[in-house]
Amino acid sequence: MKRTNTFEVRPQTAKQRKALLDLLDASAALWNQLNYNRRQAYFDGDYVFHASNPSDRYKDVLSSSTAQQIPRKNKAAWQSFFSLQEKWEAGEIDDKPHPPGYWGNEDDERERRTYIRNDQYTLQWGERSRLEIPIGSELEDRHGVTSRIRLEVAGDPKWQGEQGRLEIQYDEQSDTFRAYQPVTVDESQQDSPLAESNESAALDVGANNLVACTTTTGEQFLYDGRELFDRFRATTEQIAALQSLLDEQRRTSKQIDRLYRRRTNRRNHAQDSLVRDLVERLHERGISTVYVGDLTDILETHWSVTANEKTHNFWAFRRFLNRLNHVSAEYGIEVVAQSEAFTTQTCPECGASDETHRHGDFFRCQACGFEGHADLKASRVFLERETGREIRSMARPVCLKWDDHNWSGTSHPHRSNEDHTNRSTRREVGKVASVDSGRPEIPTGGIPRP
Repeated sequence: MKRTNTFEVRPQTAKQRKALLDLLDASAALWNQLNYNRRQAYFDGDYVFHASNPSDRYKDVLSSSTAQQIPRKNKAAWQSFFSLQEKWEAGEIDDKPHPPGYWGNEDDERERRTYIRNDQYTLQWGERSRLEIPIGSELEDRHGVTSRIRLEVAGDPKWQGEQGRLEIQYDEQSDTFRAYQPVTVDESQQDSPLAESNESAALDVGANNLVACTTTTGEQFLYDGRELFDRFRATTEQIAALQSLLDEQRRTSKQIDRLYRRRTNRRNHAQDSLVRDLVERLHERGISTVYVGDLTDILETHWSVTANEKTHNFWAFRRFLNRLNHVSAEYGIEVVAQSEAFTTQTCPECGASDETHRHGDFFRCQACGFEGHADLKASRVFLERETGREIRSMARPVCLKWDDHNWSGTSHPHRSNEDHTNRSTRREVGKVASVDSGRPEIPTGGIPRP
């Protein structure tokens, strides 16, 4: 079985840092160039793997072994795409797949990452943990470092076993290099609580609320993204205003490039923190399986332009799903992507869908009188549909906001807002939530309407 160790990589000198950043940049450039060739061949109707492979030009920068890993990773991505496409054409899946994308471009911050073959890196844990990786001769000469640079690492490896291909990424917002090491382990290393657990969670990924989560243990989490998107939109408008001042011969400027990087780095930092916060909460509660909605087809055919902008451009759903898979594997949690079609309009109490209405975050069923938070309700319907279990006893939802560093409900220490109470009992048709000391009661399955 496959599991993932995650740890921080720390260059010991400025030369090592520059060499590592150049390595990641060159890897992204190779991926983009190779992927461009394959996309062009694919859209021209040619067999995509006959497209030219530029990896030979990168051997002196990346090292021969790493220059081979990027095309292999890209080929695997295309093979996965073709497999999904066959299933879609056969009617086995509902969501139309899309060809692999780029690791950023000149107009947006490039994703800095690379892959090191499993027999080309050495990882030693102990009092002074070390990671040793190869680099190309060009970087060796340019930065005055050895052909195998030795980097400090910090973390606590959870899994022991046969090591797989190492992935290294750079998070500019937190100025951190992170490594992800797949490990093949035997069944005895699986955490006993999760090995015996049949508890699950379902995620509704949205436009205003980034993630709404319901668990079979009777808890709900809501990550509010409105302020994050407002900042993203404000930066986008700044970029557009500056672009309008450029002459016809120019596409960008240093100031525009800085704004693009700032916008993307803020988003990535918040997204990475959200995923880790969520997975840690689920792991603490013994969740072994997470169902997440595959939004590809829904976004293209049903959502508004604004919702598409938020989920595709702002929230970067594909990146979110990749990070969720990475962190969940670290904790031994399985991620299952399924279509969440019709969960938005379905009532969790009576199952009606034709007599339900949504206004912003507020959901109401005219058939039975159920009211609640629309996205939390959708995640509950999604969970019940995938597990076949009825989720009845529900604690007070935990609503989290981003403060540029952590996800929490207030400025108090983390989790201080988790003041759970029993949810209200099911109300009769037409009744409204009762009021106690001026505070509205939590509607069944949701949180108070703002």
